[in-house]
Amino acid sequence: MKKIIHVDMDYFFAQVEIRDNPSLKNMPVAVGGLPGTRSVLCTSNYIARTYGVKSAVPTDYAMKLCPKLIVIAPNFKKYSAASEIIHSIFHRYSPLVESVSMDEAYLDVSDVENATALALEIKNEIFKRTGLTASVGLAPNKFLAKIASDWKKPNGIYVIAPRNVESFIKHLPVKLIPG
Repeated sequence: MKKIIHVDMDYFFAQVEIRDNPSLKNMPVAVGGLPGTRSVLCTSNYIARTYGVKSAVPTDYAMKLCPKLIVIAPNFKKYSAASEIIHSIFHRYSPLVESVSMDEAYLDVSDVENATALALEIKNEIFKRTGLTASVGLAPNKFLAKIASDWKKPNGIYVIAPRNVESFIKHLPVKLIPG
């Protein structure tokens, strides 16, 4: 039976910025083009999301939704450095890693007896080494692992055991299906 872990870093770019500037912790934060530049946002933290601010939203519109929004220009060098650490952790735990982006990957851990414990260990190692949280899903395939990682965001872990797949999918709202 396949065991797939999906790791998705929570609001990755914004989380790196908040980690590096803790005074932003309880404020609405977004990363993207600055206001007045006809640009869009890359991401936002969950505080900003309560106002409807999310990725791909035009920055000026985001400012109307959340006037106290703090917009930070992207620093891809900083995000790449964090990503390298995170991906090195993935490769310590499985040789079968499919990177989706800087902050997201699938790990095939089918040969591991206790994949749930391993998923939690990976999540904890990421936090220990980077100070960043991740949402993790474990399931018998990539599709369900992705849904599982979204299920307990932010900073959660969710397992869909093979015996529970049918009952889980049966009541899954279509809007939660990726793609």
